[in-house]
Amino acid sequence: MSKIVRVAAGQGFWGDWLEAPVRQVKGGPIDYLMMDYLAEVTMSIMQKQRARDPKAGYARDFIPLMERILPDVVRKGIKVITNAGGVNPRGCAEAVVAAARKLGLEGKVRVGLVVGDDILGRLDELLAKGHELRDLDTGRPLADVRDKVLSANAYLGLAPVVDALEKGANVIVTGRVTDTGLTLGPLVHEFGWDRDAWDRIAAGTIAGHIIECGAQSSGGNLLRDWRKVKGLENPGFPIVEVAADGTFTVTKHPNTGGVVNVPSVTEQLVYEMGDPKNYITPDGVADFSSIRLRQAGRDRVAVSGITGGPRTDKLKVSIAWFYGYKAVGTLVYSWPDAYEKAKRADQVLRARLKDLGLEFETILTEYVGVDATHGKLAGPPPPDLAEVQLRIGVRAKEKAPVERFAREIAPLVLTGPPSVTGFAGGRPDVQEIVAYWPALIDRREIEPFVKTEVIDA
Repeated sequence: MSKIVRVAAGQGFWGDWLEAPVRQVKGGPIDYLMMDYLAEVTMSIMQKQRARDPKAGYARDFIPLMERILPDVVRKGIKVITNAGGVNPRGCAEAVVAAARKLGLEGKVRVGLVVGDDILGRLDELLAKGHELRDLDTGRPLADVRDKVLSANAYLGLAPVVDALEKGANVIVTGRVTDTGLTLGPLVHEFGWDRDAWDRIAAGTIAGHIIECGAQSSGGNLLRDWRKVKGLENPGFPIVEVAADGTFTVTKHPNTGGVVNVPSVTEQLVYEMGDPKNYITPDGVADFSSIRLRQAGRDRVAVSGITGGPRTDKLKVSIAWFYGYKAVGTLVYSWPDAYEKAKRADQVLRARLKDLGLEFETILTEYVGVDATHGKLAGPPPPDLAEVQLRIGVRAKEKAPVERFAREIAPLVLTGPPSVTGFAGGRPDVQEIVAYWPALIDRREIEPFVKTEVIDA
């Protein structure tokens, strides 16, 4: 029988269902458990945490999770690959080692540590060498906001994951390795695919893309026929069963909820797809228009036909920078005339802010239940709405006007239109705004600095 490698998704983002990895490990045979924790904004949150505590900067809930699954992972020979390391992968790796020792697993856990994606400390050097790191959306050079940068991480691909596996690691902790690279790396390691076997690299990339968001490809968040999705109390997270030729099947463990069908896989495929013929990753370019899906049985979708092309000479850099401050306040107005009351409250609040001489970059008002999700209605809303939530937010470069805005919401309860309900929690929190700055850099400036090492428990 031809070799099949099973890669299971355990987390689709930082904050995903904590039972999923446990059930993936216990529910049936898998070879690899892939856990993706990082979105663009996640890196900046972790950087702020590390600024307050040098030991922080990674997904802290990953460690108690590993304490739950490590004995089974070791017993079954499963390898765990995750980017939970965030901006402090070494701290995360050392915490895994400590957990293994606590469980009496000395000599049985080898933690692969991947570093080199974090270029925050190299920014001035890179800028001085002429790398402008221009914002891909606006074209502005990073020098315009250099003093406000909070984090800067290059997107790494499969190479360091493969390196760690070849060094014997059975738990691999990385920083900003791409979601797809966490799945593609094990496949290249297991099958010995050449790094320029572009069709197979593309196939492994798409396999990773399908499972990177966890249960979103196995029935969660499914738009088509969502009423027919059963058992979401115990959703089965996706698994890809991959063959050496790059074909694979998407499935889930038996006796779990959700569904794996062509619509569920298709909806995940188009998530963050961009140009369907040029899905660019650090490892190659995948052509999504080449994908062929076929229902191959209950909760089994066969994927084939995938083609791809060479990797580019650039790597993406995810940069987060401090932009200013914001606050969002809400009041709920009840029937009768709920919408009219909410509109009048907005007028009153805006007039008071103007009288105070406060200046904001943006004031945004939404009427939840009327126009917040689908935009303005073609005509007036029904007059018998049971309730409408007034949600108003402000943004400014300075903190003072936002703080004053936060103090002006509560007085509307007694000095505005009647029938406020559901107001609790005090004044709105004033929050820092972390803005996203995507850029490109020559991969030759990054790859020589990427290192892997193995730490034995």
